Amino acid sequence: MMLLSGPLSVLMGAAGIAHDTLFAASRYAYRFDLTAWGWIHLVIGVALVIAGLGVLSGRSWGRGAGGAVAAISLITQFMFVPYYPLWAIPVMTLDLLILFALTRIHIETRGGQ
Repeated sequence: MMLLSGPLSVLMGAAGIAHDTLFAASRYAYRFDLTAWGWIHLVIGVALVIAGLGVLSGRSWGRGAGGAVAAISLITQFMFVPYYPLWAIPVMTLDLLILFALTRIHIETRGGQ
């Protein structure tokens, strides 16, 4: 799921950096320039992809990094809802599913023990 949420954030970031006219919001407390939002989403998307690759390869840091980056992504997507809710809400759902999957207790059994 991180390898899905990450590229979606990268695409959102590329659209924001390119000064796309897709995003618009009126009065909003977390109002940043769209280029700033673009860079935020781009960095978070790349971090999600790296953490996802870490989880897939079984690295010890993958689950922790993935959970942290997914939580940050969830917060930034929540702050981005007034700009483009039809994109931010499904990505928030993905981030919640990522957090649920990574924070579950995983008990491993070996050799039928």
